Amino acid sequence: MTASDRHVRVLVVDDEPQIREALASVLEDAYDDIDLAASAEEGLETAAEHAPDVVILDLTLPRMSGLEACRRLREWYDGPILILSVHEGEADKIAALDMGADDYITKPFAAGELLARLRALLRRGRNEEPPLAEVRVGGLCVDIPRRTVTLDGQPVRLTPMEFDILAVLARNPGRVVTSRALIQAVWGPDAVEDTRSLRVHVMHLRQKIEPRGDFPRYILTEPGVGFRLAEAEPSTSN
Repeated sequence: MTASDRHVRVLVVDDEPQIREALASVLEDAYDDIDLAASAEEGLETAAEHAPDVVILDLTLPRMSGLEACRRLREWYDGPILILSVHEGEADKIAALDMGADDYITKPFAAGELLARLRALLRRGRNEEPPLAEVRVGGLCVDIPRRTVTLDGQPVRLTPMEFDILAVLARNPGRVVTSRALIQAVWGPDAVEDTRSLRVHVMHLRQKIEPRGDFPRYILTEPGVGFRLAEAEPSTSN
């Protein structure tokens, strides 16, 4: 391992204290920066604040599941995600990979295997163009990792569904997102293609962020195709 290999930030999200301590002990021998989180919510906040190079995420967590945490991470995070689970079933592995995980390891596992999988994931590197974390269009600001929206500096309260729709559009500023792609991204790959429900949610979203309902400024309709967010400003940050 080279000196540069040590300068890797690893985020561990697991609700079992003994597992977190064991992982920290193994990882500290290989990497300099280890962040530990006991819940999905804490893990998402830590990821947003400290930008890990790799995330180790337990599948079974209280309140918010590891699958949901993985889905939310993939709204903005492009680094590798390694899932930990006591379940060995193929369905669990497929579900995790479909949600955006890069690899899957079952408990109990050998320290050597864990480190080897992390090295393999880190070698793959990140995408050349990482997903946008914050998007600004005019007075509208969408902070994807923190799931917050402001309009002209004032917070806008959205339902989880409304935010998910806006986040998908925000990750593709200026590009048309088909209704089918929106539905699958928000409701899941097996969701029924209910464009009427999608239009209702978009209508409610527009009521909260558009200065004029009869002349949308931010969420534009492409008739018969889908929707797009107006082009983001050049100052959009990653």
